[in-house]
Amino acid sequence: MTFRETTIKYIKDILRPKTIYEVIYAELQEAHLRKLEAETAAEYADAAIKYNDRRIERLKQRLFEHAEEDA
Repeated sequence: MTFRETTIKYIKDILRPKTIYEVIYAELQEAHLRKLEAETAAEYADAAIKYNDRRIERLKQRLFEHAEEDA
C-alpha cells in the first residue's frame, strides 16, 4: 500500500461514522483510565494523611517533652 493509499484510508476512517460498538469501547477505555487515575490519587491522599498523622503525633510528643523540661 502506498503512502497516498494509506493516507486516503486513514482520512476515510476518521470521517466515517463510528459504530455503536466503537463508541462504547472507547468510552469503556476512558472509564478504566479515569478509574486508575482516581485510585492513584486516593493512594497518594491516603499516604499523605498517614504521613501527617505520624508527624502530628511526633510533634505532640516533642512538644510534651520540651514542656516538661521548661517546668
